[in-house]
Amino acid sequence: MTFDDPFIPVSAAEAAELASLVSGPVLLPGDEGYDTECQIYNLNLSLEPALAVGAADAADVQAAISFAACQGRPVTVKTTGHQQVDPARGGVLISTRRMKGICVDADRRSARVEAGVIWQEVIDRAAAVGLAPVSGSAPLVGVAGYTLGGGLSPVFGRSLGYAADHVRSLEVVTADAELRHVTAESDPELWWALLGGKGNFGVVTALEFDLFPLTRFYGGGIYFPGEHLADVLHAWRSWQSDMPEEMSSSLAVQRLPPLPELPEPLRGAFVVHVRFAFLGPMAEGERLITPLRAAAPALVDAVGEMPYTAMGAIHMDPPAPMPYYDRTTMLRAFPAEAADKLIELLGPGSDSPLVSVEIRMLGGALDREPAVPNAVSSRGLPFVLFGFGVGSPEQAGFLGGALEEIMKAMEPWADGRRVVNFLSVEEATDPERLSQVYGAERYRRLTAAKKAYDPTNMFRVNHNIVPG
Repeated sequence: MTFDDPFIPVSAAEAAELASLVSGPVLLPGDEGYDTECQIYNLNLSLEPALAVGAADAADVQAAISFAACQGRPVTVKTTGHQQVDPARGGVLISTRRMKGICVDADRRSARVEAGVIWQEVIDRAAAVGLAPVSGSAPLVGVAGYTLGGGLSPVFGRSLGYAADHVRSLEVVTADAELRHVTAESDPELWWALLGGKGNFGVVTALEFDLFPLTRFYGGGIYFPGEHLADVLHAWRSWQSDMPEEMSSSLAVQRLPPLPELPEPLRGAFVVHVRFAFLGPMAEGERLITPLRAAAPALVDAVGEMPYTAMGAIHMDPPAPMPYYDRTTMLRAFPAEAADKLIELLGPGSDSPLVSVEIRMLGGALDREPAVPNAVSSRGLPFVLFGFGVGSPEQAGFLGGALEEIMKAMEPWADGRRVVNFLSVEEATDPERLSQVYGAERYRRLTAAKKAYDPTNMFRVNHNIVPG
């Protein structure tokens, strides 16, 4: 069997042999628990591996990779499945959600977490000793996948950089089934490639990273009526250019669903959601956002002092799985002309079918290489723009067309590089596109690392970097 022949099933005898070597479940299609193990966040996609292994520890991961290597099967790995891009038919799925070890060291200001841990679990444990991690806008996503893709924090990003910049060590099982303790000193090229290269180089079973002294901050969001989009967007565009690195912000144009859990002013509403996080004194935060509060009358103003344990309330990302289509781009600039194009395509009377189109300000520490460089590709670009629409596969053309229209409108100011964690399914199978995402020199280095650590491209059910 080869990687080009992915549809051969795993026999019951082969599955039983692997099951005798691992402590977690080994499941074939049709087995009880298989569908649960394969669940992912985007309901328009599915995982259909020939075998699912619910890994309980690093030894289970090693056994699963050895099995896949012997059979010539590709491997995919997931915790929550927020960025799956391929069904993995015929492959081996390693589900890490049972690997829940967390150790917080208050003296060293660090945490060591296993591969199945989600951010909210780390946030809560760290808060108990007055510390916080560089976590993302959605605290229910997995720590490992987020960090390997760079990790863009809506609170710490502009002052501290990417989450990947603060990793101390990684434990990873590579394609040879070897469990490696990887540091910048022990394996410099693998270290560089893992931090920004996502899951292309192995299965990370644990990682250790920095924590920072923070329990509360000034932040939240203001919802404005959508008919005031022009006033709010132009005000935000001008305002953000003068902000200190301690201030992070984004703006989302949203057509919210009529969900009962939303408060009445927002239920089914067309809104402009402006988000903030400020790491300085509350009074200074109040002063800095005053011009935006004056941009238009607010439907809901939820900005104030808040605990870091509630940082997910800044973006209010949907927690439950849903069927959606998404696209992203990065901008070298966001002039008035670009804002006017978004207003034209998303504003009142546009009948846009998209649930959300957001633009995040970057800059600050996100532009600076860390003391030990890594493969994160998006430094130096001041904005990322991300949009999604919710709908079934029958609406793929309609929603995809609306997303493509936004991306084409932004082309005069766009750059080929991307925040890797924002990549869509459409960007998963095109090596030329992925070369643009990383930039030619960084991509060349990544393909060389891939050849060294995964020469048969076992880890290819992803935004795949092919061996060079």
